[in-house]
Amino acid sequence: MSRKKKPFPILENVTITDVAAEGKALARINDMVIFVPFAVPGDVVDLQIKKKKHNYCEAEVARYVEYSPIRTKPMCEHFGVCGGCKWQTLPYDEQLKFKQRQVYDQLSRIGKVELPELMPIIGSAKISEYRNKLEFGCSNKRWLTKEQIASGFKYDNMNGIGFHITGAFDKILPIEKCWLMDDLHNAIRNEIRDYAFAHNIPFFDLRAQKGLLRDIIIRNSNIGQWMVIVQFHYDEEGDEEKAQGLLHHVANKFPQITSLLYVNNQKCNDTIGDQEVRVFKGEDHIIEQMENLKFKVGPKSFYQTNTEQAYQLYCVARNFARLTGNELVYDLYTGTGTIANFVAKKARTVIGIEYVPEAIEDAKTNSEMNGISNTLFQAGDMKDILNEEFIAEHGKPDVIITDPPRAGMHQDVVDTILKAGPERIVYVSCNPATQARDLKLLDKDYKVMAVQPVDMFPHTPHVENVVLLERRMA
Repeated sequence: MSRKKKPFPILENVTITDVAAEGKALARINDMVIFVPFAVPGDVVDLQIKKKKHNYCEAEVARYVEYSPIRTKPMCEHFGVCGGCKWQTLPYDEQLKFKQRQVYDQLSRIGKVELPELMPIIGSAKISEYRNKLEFGCSNKRWLTKEQIASGFKYDNMNGIGFHITGAFDKILPIEKCWLMDDLHNAIRNEIRDYAFAHNIPFFDLRAQKGLLRDIIIRNSNIGQWMVIVQFHYDEEGDEEKAQGLLHHVANKFPQITSLLYVNNQKCNDTIGDQEVRVFKGEDHIIEQMENLKFKVGPKSFYQTNTEQAYQLYCVARNFARLTGNELVYDLYTGTGTIANFVAKKARTVIGIEYVPEAIEDAKTNSEMNGISNTLFQAGDMKDILNEEFIAEHGKPDVIITDPPRAGMHQDVVDTILKAGPERIVYVSCNPATQARDLKLLDKDYKVMAVQPVDMFPHTPHVENVVLLERRMA
């Protein structure tokens, strides 16, 4: 029998001094760094150590001795349990300050390249209801908080619709109200929940892989259109009829929904990229608008989840590119061609490359829908498509705009960019750490001329960053 480990002692009267990665706060005791979730600089706390390594610890607040003067009241009732929006207790101007510093620290520490003075971060006009997409899991195992467990209260119904809890993949924290999206999404989600309760619709059991109601995706657009995708898991005869009944109810209750879709997903995960998405009512897409351009957003389309800030981000990218109308532009990781179409009117030709074939079809549709004829899109793995043969066929780019996923660019892609030798590179990133790594690789031929952080996700530690690089003189 293994011996039960003794709990770590509680550290008393510890002052939180800073903000660290992943939205955690930071304290120091002698040479030991302590990471603490949900605290803010200036809090004085008693800490329960949960994990101890050689030179750092992870801890939870056991008691607040004194609250920081900058601490604000969180707007959400689920704060501290949900795991999202970890910076709700930080004033927004403080959030921006830490994000600005995060960009500088990562570019300078990881990239080790010469930097100009960073431009002030562009804050989000909205700090609540700013998202245009949310996804909610449906589970027959609801997450119980420590307080609920301690009270001994027993729930007759353990079903819930909400967010997965970190470290408990099969459990859902039921969400009554989320502040991240227009309030109509709360009404839609809660109505689906109530109908399912009233009609004894089984919620999904992720471990057993059974249960009819599985997942809900809600999207809206800046011209007032709404898309709802309900994922089902048909187990037995009669399930399709039950699903159709729920969809009829939602369609009648919410005429605002312009695209009501559903999926019968028999896979082990909730991704729908390889699934048949069926239309129950309305269109198979919604429309976003940016300046005089319209963009088709389907159920599988990627579109920046903060529409207003996406416009700010793309304006920065377009300004950095300094297009005159004569340039050949490569738009790497183009997605549905949003940036490519956004800059096309100022370029001679824009070539977009993207891994997902469905996204490329959306990109082509978006060009056609907006009467744009100087774009070309190609689907495939970036490291395989972007090579010397591709450049020989399509021409040497004058400007490259790249917006890679969080992992950054593959070494082969960086090498090809260096061989192509465009005059300017505009690097849009959702992860300044991997961006910094790539800047270091590009530094031998390119100099960083401008850095513009953009906040897309208030109340989280995530930050977008746009960097302009110019080719060094020979």
